[in-house]
Amino acid sequence: MIHFPAQRRDPLSALSLRLAAALGLVLASVAVVWLDRDGYRDANRDSEGLSLLDCFYYVVVSLSTTGYGDIAPVSESARLINVLYITPARVIFLIILVGTTLEVLTEQYRTGLRLSRWRRAVKDHVIICGYGTKGRSAISALLENGFDKSRIVVVERSGAALRQATSAGLVAIEGSATRSATLNEAHIRTAKAVIIATDSDDAAVLVALTVRQLTAGQVRIIAAAREAENAPLLKQSGAHHVIVSSATAGRLLGLSTSAPPLIEVVEDLLTPGQGMALAMRSAERHEVGRSPRELDALVIALVRRGKVVTLADRAGGVIETGDMLVHVRDDRRTSTPMS
Repeated sequence: MIHFPAQRRDPLSALSLRLAAALGLVLASVAVVWLDRDGYRDANRDSEGLSLLDCFYYVVVSLSTTGYGDIAPVSESARLINVLYITPARVIFLIILVGTTLEVLTEQYRTGLRLSRWRRAVKDHVIICGYGTKGRSAISALLENGFDKSRIVVVERSGAALRQATSAGLVAIEGSATRSATLNEAHIRTAKAVIIATDSDDAAVLVALTVRQLTAGQVRIIAAAREAENAPLLKQSGAHHVIVSSATAGRLLGLSTSAPPLIEVVEDLLTPGQGMALAMRSAERHEVGRSPRELDALVIALVRRGKVVTLADRAGGVIETGDMLVHVRDDRRTSTPMS
């Protein structure tokens, strides 16, 4: 099942408000009829006046336009109340009921229309398998680098995680990423990349195998692994890149002990809006043929034909046409003027 970002109020709360309004209208009408109960007559009884139950009965059949005719207003005041209050209340009551039905039908039509539009437009998107801590961090990194939110699709089984994803304005698909049907619903064959951020390595392996089978290796797969020993298995399963979370965390812990300033630099690079950030851009025409060290930007590596070339390599001494420059940029959201 595909869940779109919420654009309006929860249907359950809207329905509850309509039911409350209808009930309030009934109670108010009962109170009005009860105050003038002597002006009504029951055709099945000889005595004039109505009981409280009779008032409820008369109001319900009147507002619902059932109209059995067994209870009728006979006094002028009762008939005036019917003209000035009961008849408008009947119209309002019907509007509430019909409006609720129309709202439900309109919502179903709108959802179907959004679904058909999304299926026609979705292409070159990124599928995030798992909306846990790793999945949310990956999405944040994509958005920070200018990736369009509408081109991100979350695949998740947890209902709570699905609600969080849709609340964040993301399209979410309910189901297991290990199932071909779920990935096909996410249009896996037209995707740009798949990020596997599951809670367990065995699930990540199954997802990678399923994605590779469906796409024949044409879609880039990036997977997160908890243990380093599972990284080769993920690559054999079809993952192009594997990030070992436990090993990375261990290295950062070691740096924080042996070289505390380095961990601050790494945190600065990974935290958006703090100061420094890693970025990548295409080499400009006037930069071709020059050394990366001569540029004003702090270039730390080149990406040439899909492979990373460090500046320590001989090939990294000169920028070539088509190279991508990996550099450190100023990522401060608000610049402080220098005194």
